[in-house]
Amino acid sequence: MKENVPCHVAVIMDGNGRWAKKRNLPKMAGHRQGMVSMKEIIKHASALGIKYLTVYAFSTENWKRSNEEVKGIFNLLVSFVDKELRELHKNNVKVNILGDYLKLPGDAIERIEKTLSTTKDNTGLVFNIALNYGGRRDILEALKAVLQDMKTEALKEEGIEEEYFKKMLSTGRLNIPDPDLIIRTSGEMRLSNFLLWESAYAELVFSQVLWPDFTKEDFDKCIGEYNERQRRFGGRQELDKV
Repeated sequence: MKENVPCHVAVIMDGNGRWAKKRNLPKMAGHRQGMVSMKEIIKHASALGIKYLTVYAFSTENWKRSNEEVKGIFNLLVSFVDKELRELHKNNVKVNILGDYLKLPGDAIERIEKTLSTTKDNTGLVFNIALNYGGRRDILEALKAVLQDMKTEALKEEGIEEEYFKKMLSTGRLNIPDPDLIIRTSGEMRLSNFLLWESAYAELVFSQVLWPDFTKEDFDKCIGEYNERQRRFGGRQELDKV
């Protein structure tokens, strides 16, 4: 595509369950097809020259789902890593995890750490997977880190600036810039506790397409909508100033 691409795109991959229900299939069929869509979007984002791609894979609230569904999601994660790690590494993709992945089952933790270790020196697309992640909890953990620095006298109150606080967030610790564009699929129009601090000036695009049906053409449409907007960051364009 000829349009400019955002540096960082974040995606709330929504609609797996509804996709399966429409076809009278079990929920896990939707999650499996969602993994196929995720793989294609990773490849396409890399080809477009996007620097950072972040996907919301499992939130802190998703633990409320049935044990069967939660276990199935983690099994899919293990399967995805086993099948795709070689290709991700071959394509110079660096994988990061946002969230407390150490609360996941042991086999999932093992695959995650293998992926992090294998891809840590790659210099292409930075692919961030939000796992057991919640924006509110991330902000609370950052606040605790700030208070700990103050307690040990490594930080004074006057030193608490936005940039300092950002470095305490999951994204800040990994030097991930704020998202330029956040896409949510399936027609839902909310952030659902995703990148709450970082999304302050992100452009939001909501697609009616269920995630398992989401294609690279749908992704391009979202970027096209992003390109039609003027990002003012609270200011005004020169022609608007009167």
